[in-house]
Amino acid sequence: MQTHASAEGEQLRPLRVGIAGLGTVGAALVRILTQDGDAIARKLGRRIVVSAISARSRSRDRGVDISQFRWFDDPVALARSEDIDLYVELIGGEDGPALASVTAALENGCPVVTANKALLARHGVTLAKAAEATSAQLGFEAAVAGGIPVIKTLREGLGSASITRVFGILNGTCNYILTRMGEEDIGFDACLKDAQALGYAEVDPTFDVEGFDTAHKLAILTSLCFETEIAADQVFVEGITRITQADIKVAADLGYKIKLLGMARKVENGIEQRVHPTLVKKSSAIAGVDGVLNAVSLETNHVQELLLAGPGAGGEATAASVLSDIFDIARGTQVPPLGVPSSHLVPCTRAPMRAHEGGYYIRLNARDVPGALAAIATRMGESNISLESVIQRPDLRANESGPEAENSRTVVLITHETIESAVREALGRIAKDGFIVGEPQLIRIEEF
Repeated sequence: MQTHASAEGEQLRPLRVGIAGLGTVGAALVRILTQDGDAIARKLGRRIVVSAISARSRSRDRGVDISQFRWFDDPVALARSEDIDLYVELIGGEDGPALASVTAALENGCPVVTANKALLARHGVTLAKAAEATSAQLGFEAAVAGGIPVIKTLREGLGSASITRVFGILNGTCNYILTRMGEEDIGFDACLKDAQALGYAEVDPTFDVEGFDTAHKLAILTSLCFETEIAADQVFVEGITRITQADIKVAADLGYKIKLLGMARKVENGIEQRVHPTLVKKSSAIAGVDGVLNAVSLETNHVQELLLAGPGAGGEATAASVLSDIFDIARGTQVPPLGVPSSHLVPCTRAPMRAHEGGYYIRLNARDVPGALAAIATRMGESNISLESVIQRPDLRANESGPEAENSRTVVLITHETIESAVREALGRIAKDGFIVGEPQLIRIEEF
């Protein structure tokens, strides 16, 4: 399907866009394309027009007039329509209408723009192959980090630079909750309720707070950074639901903030992909990214560290990223969807998470009995773990309750660099000794 032409007169032919999904992002995109049509035409030398739309409800008030556009009940029919030159999928979901319609469009040679990270995390390689088979562009800037142009940076902006590590804050809901917990003396549950009231978190927030949203985005970034097939099922995932005010306060006293980070790097035995709460120095650039903002840091052999930060969610910001992909397609920009031809992608071999090396923050509820701390320190030494500091905080108590918890005290251990498997082995022995109450809290420390 031709979306641009070489002849001067043909360049002014409008690019006809079909949009499926009229939620917050879809409605914002329709509004931008309608209101900013003249400005867009000046930049591109051609107009971009909404030609047809599809959504679950035709009568719902979205704050924008949709009566002027052709309506499709079936997004697959819209994707195959001869009335559009480009298909925008904003339905959501990794399967169902989203997958069926995107596949239909690409097989028909129609370019596609999507904001659907779940779809790409599960079917990205297959869709990239479908796009390449028909020379149809596939844009997904809005699928990762909202309004931050990280996909374009990775696909086009780094030249021959090799990525050595990628990490970042990829979920605004979690970042908002951890920021609020750090700034105010309130717990996780109260922060989550506020996030839901403000529209930052869903009614069922599991996908966000348990880290799965971040994992999907990280898997896409990993593919672009290391030329591997997308492997969301190979990401170690740990959410923020166990973070307490005790953790927040002790971390702050030690000069750290707690952030939910997604991190990936290539190591000798494969690709390490992990999502988990992390202690980062307050002086680091990533620690200054608060609230609902996102950030992605790229470490390369040419430009050292590149930090991209900005709004990670919201209708306008995400719609702006969708629009940037539409602009590229309107200009005729053609790049492999995953940075290199899909035939060049290699399987993503998972590096063992338990082999991760670094410092660790360990919070324990130790029984208030003679010899407990000495026994804990001994077990750490037996696993060749060197302790940087041991902090007793009787003023702080985690979520444990009952008579045993009343006769315990919060103890925080900060280790020097060690292997995670050794830490977990030592904690297992400490638990068997009976000197702690409840489950230990383990948070990795990263030096950026």
